Amino acid sequence: MKSSLAHLIPAASLGHAISISLPPLIPSIPGVTEPLNDLAPPLPILQVPTPPLDSPPFEASDIKPKKIGYFWTGAGDKKHKECAPPDFLATYSLDDDTFGTLLWVTDVPTSGNDPHHLGPSLDGKTLIGGGLLSLLKTQDTAFYFDTSNPYRPKFLKSNRALLSSITDEIRAKPDGGFFITYMGSAVGTSPGRLVETDAEFNVIHEWPEDVEGTLNILGQQFNPHGLSIDWERGNILTSDFVEPISILKPSLGIKKANTLRLWDLKTKKILNTITIPNGGGIQDVKHIPGNPEGAAIATAVQTGQVWIIYPQRKDANGKPGVAELLYDLGPKARDTTAIYSDLTQDGRFLYLTLTTANHIAALDISDLGNVKRLDDPDEDQPTIGPHYVKVTPDQKHLLVTDYFVQTGSIGLINTPADFKALYIDILDDGSLAFNRSIDFSRDFANRGGGKPHSSVVFDLTDPEHPLYY
Repeated sequence: MKSSLAHLIPAASLGHAISISLPPLIPSIPGVTEPLNDLAPPLPILQVPTPPLDSPPFEASDIKPKKIGYFWTGAGDKKHKECAPPDFLATYSLDDDTFGTLLWVTDVPTSGNDPHHLGPSLDGKTLIGGGLLSLLKTQDTAFYFDTSNPYRPKFLKSNRALLSSITDEIRAKPDGGFFITYMGSAVGTSPGRLVETDAEFNVIHEWPEDVEGTLNILGQQFNPHGLSIDWERGNILTSDFVEPISILKPSLGIKKANTLRLWDLKTKKILNTITIPNGGGIQDVKHIPGNPEGAAIATAVQTGQVWIIYPQRKDANGKPGVAELLYDLGPKARDTTAIYSDLTQDGRFLYLTLTTANHIAALDISDLGNVKRLDDPDEDQPTIGPHYVKVTPDQKHLLVTDYFVQTGSIGLINTPADFKALYIDILDDGSLAFNRSIDFSRDFANRGGGKPHSSVVFDLTDPEHPLYY
């Protein structure tokens, strides 16, 4: 009864943290759990909620590089589909002289989460990673890591929200805690939620909580994936991608969204729903650093286009938030399953991963009226399945992970990947020079390979001014 009532009471009225956390429903029993996994009958979507296998050994390093890459990674073990080795955070050196040296592996208590996005707190003491498919084993969906010692991250805790699941984009709050887009409901349907945690990383809100906002997200598909916050101007942008459950079988087809929501940061109320015609999944949205109007870019996956969002301009109905086409990435960018982006901190260069086109596009957007393409769209780049892209804190490199989503026999999305992390040089004119990579299939062969979805970079070159991206 308590669980049912919790779903009906607005989070704001609870007056305390509303996150919940449960251990695997089947405890780990040596000699019992392992054969149980082999004997359990196949399930259409849900998976047997067993704990992970024992963690394989790894060789740690005691070096202390200035630049550190953290990769939120799933085990590639296919034999133990239900009960695989644990998902993990891999810590690597990104320094020139020790690049690709594995520093540490931090396991979480569960497997099969399909690790998704990763984000740092502003003080660099905590990372949070989300699980795309955690709900299929009734597991926690958000995983927190203590990075007080950046070379030896520790698993801190995990939790889940009550009304939502499918943890996606993450933004740190200035006073501690995070805003997080949860793309689906508690069972993976629409609507999802914009989730807020406190400084102890307990879920305290699942926005919207007002009647008008709730009617908005019930009336139109609300599956927030992209998330960007303009703290100075006081607005939030979320972009709706796909309904998560629709990517799993049985399905009548993937339900793609064409909308973004503009929110008031102070009240967390939705100010406007912005539509991109035939967008077919608006996967990502990011404010352009330094733009005088506080504009943001948004990626429309089906059309292969980049749109610009002006939060302060009024639309035909007098509401704030206007979308205009900024750049068409061409025929090879059409319906590439995913288009994710990042920008340099001067707001000049924009980089976009075209996942199933095996391509990374580079644009000079310093003049929004005359966008210049810096890459050759017909170039054969050394990447298979690029997705998550991060400009490094020194603005000299792109860190790209070559893995998006593989749902296997239960789903409709299985994008090719080579499971590498690419470290790509950014040249003075913003163009790219492919340089080095980390091979997770090789480094984690004893886990059946590694599937790195996302990354965070710490740059400790200046101890007085460390940077956490």
